[in-house]
Amino acid sequence: MEMHSKVQVRSSSVVDMDLDVIEETVDRSVSEEKPSLRSVSVKFKLSIAKKSFRKRSREVSEKDDEDEEEDGRVLGNYEIARLREESRREYLKKRENKKVEEFKEQIPDAYDQEGGVDQRKRFAVARQRYGEVTREKEAWEDHQAQKATVRFGSKDKKQVCDGYEFVFDEVTSFVETSVEAEKDRGYDERRVAKDDRKMLPIYAYRDELLKLVEENQVLVIVGETGSGKTTQIPQYLQEAGYTKRGKIGCTQPRRVAAMSVASRVAQELGVKLGREVGYSIRFEDCTSEKTVIKYMTDGMLLRELLIEPKLDSYSVIIVDEAHERTLSTDILFGLVKDLAKARPDLRLIISSATLEAKKFSEYFDSARIYMIPGRRYPVEKLFQRCPEPDRLETAVRTVFQIHQREPLGDVLVFLTGQEEIETAETKLKEMMKDLGSKSSEIIICPIYSNLPTELQAKVFDPAPKGTRKVVLATNIAETSLTIEGIRYVVDPGYCKINSYNPKTGMESLLETPISKASAEQRAGRSGRTGPGKCFRLYNVKDLEPTTIPEVQRANLASVVLTLKSLGIDDVFNFDFMDPPPEKSLMKALELLYALGALDGKSDITKLGERMVEFPVDPMLSKMIVGSEKYKCSAEIITIAAMLSTGSSIFYRPTRNQQYLADNARMSFYTDNAGDHIALLRVYNSWKEMNYSSQWCYENYIQSKSMRRARDIREQLAELLKRIGLELTSNSEDLDAVKKAILAGFFPHSAKLQKDGSYRRVREPQTVYVHPSSGLFGASPKKWLVYHELVLTTKEYMRHTTEMKPEWLVEIAPHYYKLKDIEGTRTKKSQSRNIRSLMLMVDTNKKAKRKVDTNKKAKR
Repeated sequence: MEMHSKVQVRSSSVVDMDLDVIEETVDRSVSEEKPSLRSVSVKFKLSIAKKSFRKRSREVSEKDDEDEEEDGRVLGNYEIARLREESRREYLKKRENKKVEEFKEQIPDAYDQEGGVDQRKRFAVARQRYGEVTREKEAWEDHQAQKATVRFGSKDKKQVCDGYEFVFDEVTSFVETSVEAEKDRGYDERRVAKDDRKMLPIYAYRDELLKLVEENQVLVIVGETGSGKTTQIPQYLQEAGYTKRGKIGCTQPRRVAAMSVASRVAQELGVKLGREVGYSIRFEDCTSEKTVIKYMTDGMLLRELLIEPKLDSYSVIIVDEAHERTLSTDILFGLVKDLAKARPDLRLIISSATLEAKKFSEYFDSARIYMIPGRRYPVEKLFQRCPEPDRLETAVRTVFQIHQREPLGDVLVFLTGQEEIETAETKLKEMMKDLGSKSSEIIICPIYSNLPTELQAKVFDPAPKGTRKVVLATNIAETSLTIEGIRYVVDPGYCKINSYNPKTGMESLLETPISKASAEQRAGRSGRTGPGKCFRLYNVKDLEPTTIPEVQRANLASVVLTLKSLGIDDVFNFDFMDPPPEKSLMKALELLYALGALDGKSDITKLGERMVEFPVDPMLSKMIVGSEKYKCSAEIITIAAMLSTGSSIFYRPTRNQQYLADNARMSFYTDNAGDHIALLRVYNSWKEMNYSSQWCYENYIQSKSMRRARDIREQLAELLKRIGLELTSNSEDLDAVKKAILAGFFPHSAKLQKDGSYRRVREPQTVYVHPSSGLFGASPKKWLVYHELVLTTKEYMRHTTEMKPEWLVEIAPHYYKLKDIEGTRTKKSQSRNIRSLMLMVDTNKKAKRKVDTNKKAKR
């Protein structure tokens, strides 16, 4: 009673305060809203404001018999000055009506500013349990608004009875509403997904397929693109009970494919990605102990073999997209072929989208072949009898002929890389500008690895009504990406492939004609959703049947180290489907010996066992392990992470902004120390800015690449701990960082020539600084260490850093001799330093041999 009387005494001031608070809240909310965004939660905000006002008024009132629906009216048994009460009541009623209209125009779709609550955070609570929010945004909003209104009303009635006000009622009600909406929506999506699964061509062959898997340990499946083999076969096997014996593993040649397919299968099964269905790619593992269907890159399965040689935790292994014949896929073939003999219970499925089935079958001891037709519409293939020399110009002209003459439908153009894509985009825009209103609009959507994520995603958005979408893509769109709505394909017939020269140790990105198998894959992109047309700007008779397998044109150092760690000593007699050149194997063995990963008998060393723990190139892993000596492992794993992102760190926009982008990039080259040091500074600056995406945007840096670098760095730090190395920092001593870099990349050293070019120290080869380097165009450095050699118009060094010549004999005395570096015009003092260093190294070697001899004598 005492508390109640206090409330009555303060009633007048409380009501006045409440009215003021509501008025200020409404004013503040309206002023803070962004007018460019749409309204979505008007009903929520008004109901919350009204309810809060009425409830607090009821607490100080002894009467509640007045109509609760009357807008802004609060009656009590207390005395309030009538003029003040009537005028304020009338004012608030007008104010409320006015603000309702303003709210409808200005409340954004992503935020509810009442109480500063981020609506996306509310959604996240529901998503943690029930998966992703539906993509049909408008339908979801209508559904949720209807349910939320009912939910808030029932919550309000309960509070009237209790007589209490809970601070987080609105938040909990919203979460409950979201959960209920997600439950209903998740059920609908699973039902739709189940119906879609039955529509796939492979569904008609489900029972026969399962029977063949049961009867044959190894099965070769040939399924056309769109048949559903990648998403459905693992689910069929799970439904048949194979996951009771172990996991179902499915390899993919590309990490994008592994992630997207896993996400799709998780959606179809109605489970959260990372639980029953997950994926594993380099530097990212989205699985758990409950995972029974696991998609992964072929390289990740290779690494699992290092830990689990017999793959005892798996009941089925599916090698998907086997026709791509990546380096890791070919190594997997040899390993799982032997593994199948050691494990009769293991089921092995080789899945391909082309007709190489006979070759796969013969390799796996005449394995059974099973054909699954795809869901393809007829595709009309048009050829160019006399190919023109400028294939890019011809491709652009063909796109406009399609746009002017053919019915609506999107166009997919296959180009060789970013440079061609950007040139084609510019030409298309210029031609559209010249046509003006004479032609309907086209939407140009490029896609390549260095393009920011938000721009890549545009290729999947449907074109607005009355417009045509033109997708400019590399050969990634052959199999790994499925873009709906494509009716026309323009195929110039070229692609870029990596080629390794074991003699020079140089990798080249060469433009080469595609194979007949790739040509068929490209044509099939236009027949997914309806009849299509493929415009081939070449004569298909001139093409090779298949692409040369990567194992015959790649650097094999990483493969050889992996095989050695698996106990395979004789790599020359390994059961390759297509044996690599002996020169490539010899070059790999020589490099691993120089790095210290192999001993004189070609056996793996303790250093090599440490190096193989890191899923990176052997030279990069040697750099990481070698950083222990120089106390700078923290800096080195940062550099290694930045080099391992798989895409460019710096982003060069359109021509009118390239000057600004170049200036921003050069700000990290304050002392011209080199590209490695610049990458270290970029990461540290980003970290100091709290990993800001805005900072990346302002400095023309790809935030996607930076986030990936951060994830890679975290995993490298964990791997350092696994092998017993301490994470140490030596940021003030850049020479120590450079020596650690040289510890891994000492074979990649070059010295300046009189004409401004460089010459490799151990090889008679002239090389140049790559134009993308910060040292390009700067005052030339006499000695450089580089990350890799690439051949484009010249032999270029990528990612170069300055070094001192005496470091070569200090770090790698077994590889470099005094004569290798004396040939340059060094100062006499520098020459004396090198000679004294060589003498010290020779003395240490003799002392070590003497100790080894004494040990043997004691034995």
